[in-house]
Amino acid sequence: MDLDVVAWVHVADGRLLAVRSRGRDLLYLPGGKREPGEDDWTAVAREVREELGLELDEASFQELGVVRAAAHDQPRFSHVRMACFTSGHFGEITATGEVDEFRFVGPEDRDLLAPASAAAFDLAAEHGLL
Repeated sequence: MDLDVVAWVHVADGRLLAVRSRGRDLLYLPGGKREPGEDDWTAVAREVREELGLELDEASFQELGVVRAAAHDQPRFSHVRMACFTSGHFGEITATGEVDEFRFVGPEDRDLLAPASAAAFDLAAEHGLL
């Protein structure tokens, strides 16, 4: 069974933004599960606000693609289906109560990413973002 999530793909200086949630060993992209009735924009904007204290720019919001990979640290699911989106943002990136840290990762750090986030890293590279 797939865990269906949304994620924000943000690249700065050729490096991908990733977060470490409380108690997790690998890095993930900012994002998460949709709440009942949420569309993709609403879910991504809410998750990024909760995790990083940022407001996304709806006018620049666009889908980058969808990746599917083995689930990590999700015992109820075999795979993760992650819809990836890009968007501009307002504000300073800050790790909030939901995440312990954020960091920008490059190719040398790819092994620190959970499988779906590594797939999103590759997707961003395919689109020339990295």
